[in-house]
Amino acid sequence: MVSIDRARQLVTLLEAELMNRSGEADRLNAYYRGEHQLRFASPEFREYFGSRYRGFSDNWTQVVADSPVERLTPIGIKVAGDDRADRDLWRVWQVNGLDADCQLGFLGAGIARRSFVLVWGDPDDDDTPEVTFEDARECVVAYEPGSRRRRRAGLKRWQDGYHEYATLYLPTETWKFRRPLLRQAKSLNLAGVDEALEWQPRDMGATEPNPQPNPMGLVPLVELPNRPMLSDDPLSDVSGTVAMQDAINLLWAHLFTASDYASLPQRVVLGAEVPKTPILDDRGQVIGEKPIDLARFTKDRVMWIEGEQAKIAEWSAADLSAFTKVIEVAVGHIAAQTRTPQHYLIGRMANLSGDALIAAETGLVKRTEEKQMWFGQALREVFRLIALAQGDEAKARAITAGKLFWADAESRSHAQLADALMKLHSMGFPFEWIAARYGLTPTEITDVLAMKEREAAADPFGALADQFTRTAPVPPGPDEDGEG
Repeated sequence: MVSIDRARQLVTLLEAELMNRSGEADRLNAYYRGEHQLRFASPEFREYFGSRYRGFSDNWTQVVADSPVERLTPIGIKVAGDDRADRDLWRVWQVNGLDADCQLGFLGAGIARRSFVLVWGDPDDDDTPEVTFEDARECVVAYEPGSRRRRRAGLKRWQDGYHEYATLYLPTETWKFRRPLLRQAKSLNLAGVDEALEWQPRDMGATEPNPQPNPMGLVPLVELPNRPMLSDDPLSDVSGTVAMQDAINLLWAHLFTASDYASLPQRVVLGAEVPKTPILDDRGQVIGEKPIDLARFTKDRVMWIEGEQAKIAEWSAADLSAFTKVIEVAVGHIAAQTRTPQHYLIGRMANLSGDALIAAETGLVKRTEEKQMWFGQALREVFRLIALAQGDEAKARAITAGKLFWADAESRSHAQLADALMKLHSMGFPFEWIAARYGLTPTEITDVLAMKEREAAADPFGALADQFTRTAPVPPGPDEDGEG
């Protein structure tokens, strides 16, 4: 067991790394929500139009981040050596509401480079551990030197009320700390702010010790890296889109300004003085003159022109398509750089065939399958921790070589898919494999097999006839002479 000084030192080190990451994570999450800081091409443009376009954004980063998450759907886990998916592990997944929460975790990882999953036993239910997805701005994991998988320590830090809380996870124990917020510490102890801001062990009462033993023997906090690198931090799906997003917003601001000032033909009077109206005193005598209110005549649509050289000229309306063409090119760059189908971004399809649509989405499908590989590796570790929290070490060892099942990432026509699967079934592929390719979850496949067994028991002759119909060879067609 580590000492309290060592535990406090680990919390401080991990907190420093967490704070170093949080600034960028906040910025990228703001871009996802469309809270962009408009960039200006010149100080003059900022001065005149900065307030007009404050808060404006044409948000493409959200589409880029959402598009793969829509296709990331875990549907089961199979333990090595078993023939079918593990129903109990999937029960724990569903009891914790992870069918929906996993989408939040995948989205958070795509935006902020990573997200986390925390597994811990439930004292009220030994068979159902608590599993939660955690935000990258609240958690951090430290690894053994030279390893990207062996976890040395984990930290979860959050704020509640006037205090900050931190939980340090180690392979053998768990420490829980608390400290007041900075503004609260200043108001309570002006003479010793530094001492007041030190992490102090929480008083958990007599029923829960602090530190608390970790029966799993592993750090229960698992990182889900998005597009990991060998030596650098994982990559965000939206960080590379930020610069082009800023350019697009600026172009829209210029377009709106041009639309306001030059989108309609303008008429101008040449060779004439500005009309003036006399100024009268109390006796009605002319004592001066002043220019007329041109805004009033613009509103009333009335004007007169005097002068021998006076004439009217016209400025044609500005061509705003120059801006929209550049914006379309910029959106095309975002599509190419992020492997997001263009019809996701521009919302325009020209009667694409099924094959053309599949080809257009190939980049997104491959991008999604890459996420399935990396997230799947992390989720296998999550299921391993679930088995350890349940006290089943044999299953935990088998899960390391298990397989996570995902829903198909590729969009297909229902008719095309059914036709292809019928042909594969006639070639001898087993029903369970066909059902999985059709998109049924392992639990649904088990239910369908049970239904088939009940049908066969209720009508054995009908089941045999149906099986013969499906497996009988197709009779040859007539020859060239029309004879069979």
